Amino acid sequence: MQALLPPSNLLKPYIPPPSRVGSTRLGVQCAYRADSLNFHSSVGSSRSDWQSSCAILASNVVSSSKEQPAEKPGSSNDHVAAVNGHKSSSVDLDLVPIDKLSPTDVDKPASPPAKALTITDLSPAPMHGAQLRVAYQGVPGAYSEAAAGKAYPNCEAIPCDQFEVAFQAVELWIADRAVLPIENSLGGSIHRNYDLLLRHRLHIVGEVQLPVHHCLLALPGVRKDYLTRVISHPQALAQCELTLTKLGLNVAREAVDDTAGAAEFIAANNLRDTAAIASARAADLYGLNILADGIQDDSSNVTRFVMLAREPIIPRTDRPFKTSIVFAHDKGTSVLFKVLSAFAFRNISLTKIESRPHRNRPIRLVSDSNEGTAKHFEYLFYVDFDASMAEVRAQNALAEVQEFTSFLRVLGSYPMDMTPWCPSRGD
Repeated sequence: MQALLPPSNLLKPYIPPPSRVGSTRLGVQCAYRADSLNFHSSVGSSRSDWQSSCAILASNVVSSSKEQPAEKPGSSNDHVAAVNGHKSSSVDLDLVPIDKLSPTDVDKPASPPAKALTITDLSPAPMHGAQLRVAYQGVPGAYSEAAAGKAYPNCEAIPCDQFEVAFQAVELWIADRAVLPIENSLGGSIHRNYDLLLRHRLHIVGEVQLPVHHCLLALPGVRKDYLTRVISHPQALAQCELTLTKLGLNVAREAVDDTAGAAEFIAANNLRDTAAIASARAADLYGLNILADGIQDDSSNVTRFVMLAREPIIPRTDRPFKTSIVFAHDKGTSVLFKVLSAFAFRNISLTKIESRPHRNRPIRLVSDSNEGTAKHFEYLFYVDFDASMAEVRAQNALAEVQEFTSFLRVLGSYPMDMTPWCPSRGD
């Protein structure tokens, strides 16, 4: 059985004993051991709960060939839950007493007691209070830039030419966060980002949903009759296909890397026979005119973005949370049914399930005495479900899921986007 253990590179916070002061104080030394995790029925009220949640989110899958030792009779750990099949004990907080006053310091004013270590001490503000740097794919004017601004107002948006570059920007500390599209209500999933989520060790810390409002842009003075082609991102072209036909545009349609990049390309090369599908902000940035406004085939066109960070956030239960996982199995479709049943029996709703071919092992061979050897694709399954990892039912569901899977990783447990629905303009 495999177990999810906390990463070995977690920091060990320690407060060194201060010099002799006016009264006896206690310094707190936090000794965190990899085998000391604790899950109570109510999570979030103590440091041990926070450490446990972070351990689940980190979710390093390792092989465990040794059985866990049996608990001693009369042990006080009856409340400990088995998370992903791994039982654990509590986290130790060793109080380190400091020497008392010398006789000559008795009359000095007493200093206040040392402040206890809190979660805010362990999670300082990004960049020590400086402006948050957020990476996105595209150029200024892209919908991803708008999503970054919605997710992190007043941030410093950093454009990246590829999705891979945005992931690496966060990993290399060039950016603090990344905001990347994961699915569109018309075009479906962005498979490239699903693959990159597995390749990189970033954590999903939030989501944001952005209504998409497409415009047909061209250089000043250009009319629709002059156009011979329309360029944009493949998803944008697909989302406006019917409307372009209704406009009577018998033009070639060419795909480029992103929508705002198409507008920039037309402006930079003075292309008077080409139009772009992009946002109204892109028209303002690159000096283009809007030939047609709101040309998406469906006014309820929404793209869902995920926010990525180097470290996971602390899951909570005081607001709706969503958790994303990825797993693989090698025993056929019946195992998939058992995995999904682990959530159904606990009344946990699945909001999305996405399958992707297993890159490292794409083909599974099955012997058949009558036909020879059958070849089947191996898949990874990405699942989103409506529950926080701070909830015991979610912890127990993953503990059961691990029994049926050969690989399991938690991509993140994060707040849902609960902003009111606002359709794109022109609805």
